[in-house]
Amino acid sequence: MNKSLSFKIIGGDARQIYLARLLKGDGHDVILYGINPELCPEIDTVKDFPKPGESDIVVLPLPAFADDEMINAPLFDKPVHVSELKASICPGQLLVAGLLPRSFFEWSEKNGIHTTDYFIREEMAVLNAVPAAEGAIALAMEETPITLHGANVLVIGFGKIGKILSHRLHSLGCRVTVSARKYSDFAWIEAFGYAKANTEKLGSNLAQFDIIFNTVPATVLTRERLKQLKSDCLVIDIASKPGGVDFTAAKELGTNVIWALSLPGKCSPLTSGRIIRDIIYHILEEKGILIRSDSVTGI
Repeated sequence: MNKSLSFKIIGGDARQIYLARLLKGDGHDVILYGINPELCPEIDTVKDFPKPGESDIVVLPLPAFADDEMINAPLFDKPVHVSELKASICPGQLLVAGLLPRSFFEWSEKNGIHTTDYFIREEMAVLNAVPAAEGAIALAMEETPITLHGANVLVIGFGKIGKILSHRLHSLGCRVTVSARKYSDFAWIEAFGYAKANTEKLGSNLAQFDIIFNTVPATVLTRERLKQLKSDCLVIDIASKPGGVDFTAAKELGTNVIWALSLPGKCSPLTSGRIIRDIIYHILEEKGILIRSDSVTGI
C-alpha cells in the first residue's frame, strides 16, 4: 500500500464486519456505524451518525438501502436514515456502495459527491456469483429429502450466477436443464452438456423438475407456471428484488418457495467481504488514490 486511508462503514450484514476487519488488517483506519458494537468489538464503532468529513471513503452495504428512506442495517438496533447519510457527506468525498438507486446518483452529482456502485462492476458480478451459487446449493441440500446427484434440476437464466450454478450442479451429478432466451445462450448451454429450454415457453415441461433455481429478477414463475410444478418441487429464488416468483400465488398454491436474498452475506461473509474489499481497492486504484504492490497479480 502507498498510504493508509480512513474508511467509514455504515450498515450492512456480516460482510461489512469482515470488510472492516480486512481493511483494518491492511493498516487503514476504520469506523463502523449501523452495526451493533458487540458484533465487532475490535473495530471502533460510534453510537451516533459520524460527523461530516471524518473519513476519506464512505462505504455502504449491498444492497445499500432497505427502502427509499432507510439504509440497509439489519445488525443495528435502530433505523439508519438516508437523510442522515446525506447530511454527513461533504462535497468531493468518495462514497462506494452496492445496488444504489438512480435517484441517489442524481443527488450525488448535484451535491458534488463522488459515488460509485461496486455491484455493477464486472468482477463483482463474476466473483459474487460463486458464493451465491454455493449458498443456493447448500439450501437445496438442507431443504430436500433427496440427493442432488440424480435430481432433475432447472436453472432459469444463464447470466453470471446461472452459469456458475449450472456448472456446480452438473459437477454434483444433477440432471441439469437451463432455460434462457438468447440463441447464443442456447449454444453455450448445449456446449456445456446441459439440456436447454426456452424461458418464454416454460409450461407443462416444468412438471419434471425436483428443484428449480431462478436467477432472473422478473416474474418468470407466474401462477399458471406454478400450477405445473410437482407438489414436492422446491423453488429457490436467488434473484434480487422483485424476484422471479409470484409469491402470492405460490403461498395460495402451497408451493415450497424460498426467496434467498443476500446469500453471499449469509453463507460466506468472509469471502464476500474480501471480494468487496478488493473491488474497493480497484476503484481507488483507478482514481489514483491507492497503489498496491500486488495490483497486477492480485484482485
